[in-house]
Amino acid sequence: MKRLWDKGEPLDARILRYTAGEDHLLDARLVAYDVRASIAHAGMLHAQKLLSGEDLQQISNGLESLAVSHAAGDWRISLEEEDCHTALEQRLTQLIGEAGGRVHLGRSRNDQVLVALRLYLLDAAEGLAAAAQDVATALDELAARETNTVLPGYTHMQQAMPSSVPLWAGGFAAELRDDAEGIAASRRRLSKNPLGSAAGYGVPGLPIDREATRRTLGFDGVHEPVTAVQISRGKGEAGLVFELALLTQDLGRMAADLLLFYTQEFRFIALPDSMTTGSSIMPQKRNPDVLELVRGAVPTLQAALVEILGLPAKLGSGYQRDLQRMKSPLFRAIDLAGDSAQVMAHLIRGLKFLPENIRLDDSIHAAERANALVLKEGISFREAYQRVGAELKRGS
Repeated sequence: MKRLWDKGEPLDARILRYTAGEDHLLDARLVAYDVRASIAHAGMLHAQKLLSGEDLQQISNGLESLAVSHAAGDWRISLEEEDCHTALEQRLTQLIGEAGGRVHLGRSRNDQVLVALRLYLLDAAEGLAAAAQDVATALDELAARETNTVLPGYTHMQQAMPSSVPLWAGGFAAELRDDAEGIAASRRRLSKNPLGSAAGYGVPGLPIDREATRRTLGFDGVHEPVTAVQISRGKGEAGLVFELALLTQDLGRMAADLLLFYTQEFRFIALPDSMTTGSSIMPQKRNPDVLELVRGAVPTLQAALVEILGLPAKLGSGYQRDLQRMKSPLFRAIDLAGDSAQVMAHLIRGLKFLPENIRLDDSIHAAERANALVLKEGISFREAYQRVGAELKRGS
């Protein structure tokens, strides 16, 4: 097994296990993106007369075939291959021969890794923004189903102002749409073409065309200068995960409300049995575990963000292997945020409010009474506030 960096010396098995880490497992989601980027790179080499048309055709056909077979589960990245990049080039060379060894001209594993990752993150951000929008849509549908259902509005866990299901759902829907906009805005840092920056200092002596690969791959711009590319590592990733942390925070706060509403003491809502779990000892229990786990996702996202921010914080310029450890918290955050949004949209579409159990305390209209006195008698709000407070204290 020859890795992209191999020069013939054997690698200690223990060092291989430690340095490869989880990459051979995590990179499964990057295979299709590495194929896209490699075909674009090969096309640019051909346009610059650095690769023959025959080689380009073989490389493109071979990579597309490998992407299809990987998606079908016909092969996996092994620990010995370390990552998707070695796995693809090795298999490509086995498939098409010498032409497979020509695809790496004009690039390093550093820009190869980053272009595949950025293409994946752009797709992931689009899907996550859509997932946040879907939760907002589910809340809109809930508000339409429960148009006339009143709710107490709480401050300090005490009934404070009259509210309603449409008001409650509308507040969360607005913030989730804001989260979707924030996730979409993370594109600004992610949509810069890193190909051609190589290990951070460009490709000396080769007439490569970075704008050509930018157009082919659909990036918004070319990441310039080449020395900026490795310095930027972690910023686009942290920007996306920050927005995902805000999304899960909103989902967690909504889950906290619903957990309160589901208690026997409140009984404001009902959930289908198919969305709750049972107890192994108490036959009567139906537990809203899914809401607890959505609430519990918040610190996981926050921890992933801290981890991503911490990795490049004290690195010098140029690539450092520490950055490899960014994939795990990054992918964990993406998966958990997406799953949490999807399950909440599903649960919201299944929940039902029970208006017969919802009671508003008479005092909840106190602020409205004070405002009415101001309008009726022309007194100051402070006087009206004191008068209503005294009346409530007397029980009138």
